[in-house]
Order: sequence, then structure tokens, then C-alpha cells
Amino acid sequence: MPRGRVLFVGNVGEEGPGNLRGVRWLFEREYKNQITYFISVDGTGSNITTRAVGSHRYTVTVSGPGGHSYGDFGMPNPTHALGRAIARIGDLQVPREPRTTFNVGIIRGGTSVNSIAMSAQMDVDMRSESASSLADIDRRIRAAVSAAVDDEQKRWPDSKVKLQIRIDTIGIRPTGGQSDDAPIVKVAMSAGQLVGFAPRTSASSTDANVPISLGVPGITIDGGGRGDGAHSIGEWYDDGPDGFKGPQWALLIVAALVRVGAPAQ
Repeated sequence: MPRGRVLFVGNVGEEGPGNLRGVRWLFEREYKNQITYFISVDGTGSNITTRAVGSHRYTVTVSGPGGHSYGDFGMPNPTHALGRAIARIGDLQVPREPRTTFNVGIIRGGTSVNSIAMSAQMDVDMRSESASSLADIDRRIRAAVSAAVDDEQKRWPDSKVKLQIRIDTIGIRPTGGQSDDAPIVKVAMSAGQLVGFAPRTSASSTDANVPISLGVPGITIDGGGRGDGAHSIGEWYDDGPDGFKGPQWALLIVAALVRVGAPAQ
């Protein structure tokens, strides 16, 4: 008999603005303080995510009164200010270790080619395994936006128009990590080897961010098969001859953790 319950959950809201909504519900509401181990299956291949890459995601809006491109020329332009901000962000230097990244993923704004936009927006993503590095790039990106708007204001010193900045949170993902000697990691490694995999551990941003940040042993394993082009229109997946090993791997890990004749720790 298994020691404890095993819950198989198909959750929602992991990606983008979902901000880990489904797994947050499990750990913060429905099964709060009741989960001993957490295993997420996400992606292709045969590796194990043991460290949580945190992220800060914002919508940055620069706004003003807008006007006619010819008749009102000479006022600060939110779109131009946003362009200055993107250029400043693109020039930022970040550490390779701990790996820290940033990206302007979406830009929007304006109503017509002959109008000075009333607002311009960008969606910004920044990530790191390190909470301090993440906080640092967050601060620097905010400073870049502020400096860019100041530059746009100074470009038109005779205008009384003042631009405004608003930063709205899309999502905040926590960071965290655990040793490769942690029992759940050792079980996953042993189970992977039994099905013929050679797992490696890595860091990523997955549903396991939540349990790892809370100190609950959690991992994300690949689901087997082969694939590439994640988050692009060319994304593809193929089971290949060994696709069945992914589900076998997951079940072996579960069996071991509840002590039902599977790999020992």
C-alpha cells in the first residue's frame, strides 16, 4: 500500500500572464500545507529541473495627451519615449553567472500614422536564478524607463506637455533551488536511469517554482520524446521510438516516493 495519497492534477495558468495560477491554488489554497513532494511534467527529453528561475514581468505604459503629427509637432511623444527606453534596456549588461536575462516581448500603441500617440506600451520579461540579480535588473530597467522619458521631455523644452509612466505587474515568479543530493532528485535520477535515460539537472521556470520557493521538495521532469522550437510557430514534437519512457519515468518516481517497489533513495 502507498504511504499517503497520490494526486494527479492537470492544472492551468502556468505560462505568461497565468503566473503559475493553477499550482499557486494547490499550494496556497486547496492543499495548503498538505503536499510532501511535487512532480511536474513539462517539456521534451529526459532532464530534471531542480532549480527555479524566477521572473518579473511588467507592462510599461508611457502616456500623454497625444495630438496631430503635424499640427501638434513639438510635444513629447510617448512612442518616441518608449523607443528610447527599449534602446536603453537593450544596452544593459547582465551577469552570466548567475544567468540573468531580459526581454521586451510585445510593443503596442498609437491610433494612426498621422497622430502623436496618447500611449505606448511594452511588455518586459526579466529572469534569474538569483533573487538579488533579479531585483537588480528590475531596478535598472525601471531606471532606464525613467531616464528615457526624461530624455524625451528634454528633447522638447518649449512644450508644457508632461509624459506619465505606469508600470503594471503581469506576473512575479519566485526563485529557489535544492541540492542534487536531495532525496526527490536522487529518486528521479535513479528512476530515469532504470528506463534508459541519462538525466541531467538544470534550472528553469516551471510549476515547480512554487513548491521550491516554499521549501517543499519539487522537481519538473521532461516528458520524453523529442521536440524543438518552443514558443515559436515552428514548435514541433515527436514521440519517436522511446516516447513511452517519459510516462514510465514519472510513474516510477511516484512509486518510489510512496514506497511501492521502485528505486531506492
